Amino acid sequence: MGTLADHIEAYIKKMLRESQTNSIELSRAQLADVFSCVPSQINYVLTTRFSLERGYLVESRRGGGGYIRVGHVHVGNRLNHAVHLLQSIGPELDEKQMENILARLQDHQVISRREGQIIRGITQQEVGTVTEGKDILRASLVRALIFFIIKLET
Repeated sequence: MGTLADHIEAYIKKMLRESQTNSIELSRAQLADVFSCVPSQINYVLTTRFSLERGYLVESRRGGGGYIRVGHVHVGNRLNHAVHLLQSIGPELDEKQMENILARLQDHQVISRREGQIIRGITQQEVGTVTEGKDILRASLVRALIFFIIKLET
């Protein structure tokens, strides 16, 4: 019959298979309601069953409009570095760290110079609109944009 974690994993994998983009966005609370469990159970499944080592990227944003983005990636040699960099982005990212990450991605030909400029421009524009939490917003944006580019490559 399987454990609750097995059922949650199967549900998420089914949604991924049905997705045309090979990624999905979920609400932690809604998923917990579907399985009549606490949101921490969802976190447990995502952490243990949807790791980078298993070929998944998971991005989470908490709060009222929070979501979980899960994507299945087929990491080739060229993208190994991008995945490593995604893992290294913590909850905050200052501008110098962002520049270093973008430079590395360009050096490893994961992103083009133009894609780097787009990421930089979007991030600077959005971060410039807030007075507090700039490094948190920058980290979230850079992660999401790199995630998007990796998804386009696979």
